[in-house]
Amino acid sequence: MRGRIWVYTPHLGGRTIPAAVRQRTERRILRHGQRRYAGRYTRLGVRFKGALCYIDAFIEPELPTRRQLQGLGETREEYIERRRDLPIHLCRLRYFGNEDAWTLAFFTYSDERYSPCVFPSGSDHGTPEEGLDVGAVYLPEPRREVGVKSGRSRPTKGWSGRGRHK
Repeated sequence: MRGRIWVYTPHLGGRTIPAAVRQRTERRILRHGQRRYAGRYTRLGVRFKGALCYIDAFIEPELPTRRQLQGLGETREEYIERRRDLPIHLCRLRYFGNEDAWTLAFFTYSDERYSPCVFPSGSDHGTPEEGLDVGAVYLPEPRREVGVKSGRSRPTKGWSGRGRHK
């Protein structure tokens, strides 16, 4: 075979993201995150490097046990401050020149790297908002306030509330 053949690979290369596109993309991601995932993170981090856009989330950490603190040699305040600054890596987007057609890599914690994947539609390309939706599986469910019940307070039809049916 003579010469080289160029093959498009959606998870390699890309174009450097212009400053104006970076600003618009960050606004889109933050707006979508607030609308769709409010209460599941304390802040979203969006950072750019070359052709890549990384989306991270930060959450309020669970309170440590005494045993955890003793094992780590930290105070409660040190532990909480350190954990607040640890990002949850959600996904990485790759730019090819179209603000509505990025490729996606999902962060896998098993090997701590970004693994190329497709969007739920089955396409290699999607919007930044769709990329956030894929990565959002790592976001915890919102915490309910203590004493607040959702739904009905007791079963319906035939329940007397005394442990027996009417």
